[in-house]
Amino acid sequence: MNTVPKPRTAAALAARRSRTDTALLRVHESITRLQREKAQVSVAAVARRANVSRTFLYDNPEARAAIATAIAAAGDRRTRMLVEQDDEREATWRERALNSEEALKAAQAEILAQRTRIGELLGQIRDLQAEWTEEAIQRITTENTTLKQRVRQLTADNRTLGERLKAARSNLRFQDRRVADLEARITDPGAAT
Repeated sequence: MNTVPKPRTAAALAARRSRTDTALLRVHESITRLQREKAQVSVAAVARRANVSRTFLYDNPEARAAIATAIAAAGDRRTRMLVEQDDEREATWRERALNSEEALKAAQAEILAQRTRIGELLGQIRDLQAEWTEEAIQRITTENTTLKQRVRQLTADNRTLGERLKAARSNLRFQDRRVADLEARITDPGAAT
């Protein structure tokens, strides 16, 4: 058997190898672009970008290996990114938990202070209640009622005196006009007739 390819076969093989190399170059460029754009690397995405068929990507060992490597690298990057995001979230939650604990301690201290103050005030109320006997309370109530009646009486008297003062002023104005009229008549006796 003759193992030397015939010239036509050799040219076809060379053309096929050239198309394959060109397609592989486009595949590598497409993977690089997808990685740069931080887009998801997949067989379908690379096939669209490189303008090759999926069959070519699955059948060609170099293309299949390049895509597998890119997918694995993207998975590693995604895993690192997820771990970093989880660490950031955990730090945020840890900080919130610490802030909540501090706020809780402050609230508990405030509640304790308020309870202490309420206890003191209740003690003062009990002390005040203990100082007043029933007779003293009755006497003070009676005096309070008497004072209220006296205030009402004085208010009514004040109102009456105010009305009398108003009437007296009105009379005084009338008398002033009358005196002025009489003085005018005395100074000019001919004008009155």
